[in-house]
Amino acid sequence: MNQRVNPLANIRVVLCRPIYGGNVGSICRVMANMGLADLVLVNPVKIDWQDAQKMACAAQEILAARRETSSLEEALADCVLVAGTTARMGLYRQHSASPRETAPLVLEAAVRGKAALLFGPEDNGLDNTELALCNRLIQIPSTGEYRSLNISHAVMICAYEIFLASGVFEAVGEKSPPADTRTKEQMFKMWEKALLEIGFMEPDKAQHMMLGVRRIFARGAFSADDVRILMGIARQASWCAGQSAGKAEK
Repeated sequence: MNQRVNPLANIRVVLCRPIYGGNVGSICRVMANMGLADLVLVNPVKIDWQDAQKMACAAQEILAARRETSSLEEALADCVLVAGTTARMGLYRQHSASPRETAPLVLEAAVRGKAALLFGPEDNGLDNTELALCNRLIQIPSTGEYRSLNISHAVMICAYEIFLASGVFEAVGEKSPPADTRTKEQMFKMWEKALLEIGFMEPDKAQHMMLGVRRIFARGAFSADDVRILMGIARQASWCAGQSAGKAEK
């Protein structure tokens, strides 16, 4: 993939005959979440733009920069790939793929030119003449009992899969290094001391109980910061136990 091209910038969200301003605004917000900015509305139906602005939240720029066209052909004219969404079944929809399967194809096309994600109106979706303009069909997996999704949800699922497949997102890594064995053993000694002092276990049962404590802690990887916190808890428990013992002696 050509690293000099940002494929997300070349992906266009096309809403064909959208009806509700709230959905348009929500889609703008979704697009901002997933790094998309190119929005085209085809023959919008009496959109409540105040509702759209309210639902767009911080994605007002995308809403303001939207383009409107009178025909779907005009909205898709410069696109090298068009992926249309459909919830209905049928002979001409049998080659539909999931958003996850389609995402790499959309990204590959977006390196070479404009790629479009096409969504139909909220009431009936895309008709056959509109689907005929698509190179790919997307069907979002759902239960057979109810396949219809809110359009903003459908856009989110498709945009999320594309964003994830783009490799742009990098999870925040653990800043603290893994705790070493020496430090963890020091922590276990402190916990054993604290558990004895607060009366959680008897000295003759300590070894058995500590095996259980070790088993619990062995289920996860602990960072140095994690161990320091757990040591602090044990230290504070020991201090509290000492304070209680001192008051009892008085």
